[in-house]
Amino acid sequence: MEDSAHSKRAVTVADVAKAAKVSKATAARVLGGYGVVSAKITDQVMAAAAALEYRPNELARSMSTGRSGIIGVVVGDIENAFFSLAVRGISDAARLAGFNVIIANSGEELDAEKSAVDLLIGKRVDGLIVTPARCDSIEHLRHVRRAGVPLVLFDRAIPELDVDAVTGDDRDAAITATRYLIAQGHRRLAYVSAMDAEDGGLTDIGRISNSAVRERVEGFVSVLTEAGLPNPLHYIRLGATNHQQTDSVIKRLLSEGSPPTALLASDSLVGLRIFKSLQSLGLSIPKDVSMISFLDADWTSVTVPPITIVDQRVYEMGKLAGERLIARIERAPLAVERLRVSTSLVVRGSVATIDR
Repeated sequence: MEDSAHSKRAVTVADVAKAAKVSKATAARVLGGYGVVSAKITDQVMAAAAALEYRPNELARSMSTGRSGIIGVVVGDIENAFFSLAVRGISDAARLAGFNVIIANSGEELDAEKSAVDLLIGKRVDGLIVTPARCDSIEHLRHVRRAGVPLVLFDRAIPELDVDAVTGDDRDAAITATRYLIAQGHRRLAYVSAMDAEDGGLTDIGRISNSAVRERVEGFVSVLTEAGLPNPLHYIRLGATNHQQTDSVIKRLLSEGSPPTALLASDSLVGLRIFKSLQSLGLSIPKDVSMISFLDADWTSVTVPPITIVDQRVYEMGKLAGERLIARIERAPLAVERLRVSTSLVVRGSVATIDR
């Protein structure tokens, strides 16, 4: 009975120390990853811990070190391949540094984001990576800063908030994609986004609350203006939030007297919805309409034809955000920066050349 009771009891640092024939303080240093211990003693302690199936008490460790060993991540939509890849990059960086990750999904809803941030702060995370649903409502993020929790913004930047941000070069990416379409002879170009909008159209770029979308639209519009094309906002459409809404957006666009000959999708989910909408309408890419999508999602390379994409290097973005946050947690003396990860256009078969 005594042996059975002992086997059910959690293995302690003292048990490991005894088995390794070292002091409890030495065992604690090895298991806690702090202080200086020789390689030989470290091997002894780790071997004893493995043999006893020692599991660290995270609460006790957080009380002694002041850290939980956990990073909180709040993303916009985990269904979106962009965020899935980003989380992989963040998680890999965290694991290499000995941190675990808790992920929360805001669904691009501000209230859900606020609740997730509150929950993670309550869990005493060592730092937060947040993709803000809105860049014009930031009091909850200011609270994170006031609480002394390191914060890195991902994909979207907020200049008014004095924190690091890791983004793509969204404006330049849109400029490159749009110039390519212009170079192929297209003069009626549409930009389609999942951002909510009351009427689906856009009259004021400055009112777009998502900094990534706003910068892409700015890049898109700047190229149309540079090319001398009239009314550059005319073919910008928001609200492609699901398949039904995207069908409606595409049908309205293509039923215009002078419909667009090319579509630029703001992300891979929107791009897939557009692809399916065009299929359901019996339209051929690029014979009937050309398209480019942001993000090198798996589906873009297996369609017929494969889709020309803006490669955003999202895994690298996530890894960089994770590394930046860990540096902040470790109190590295870094100036606040917006770190932009470059993009490139990958030309495939979804854009036709139009004779002028």
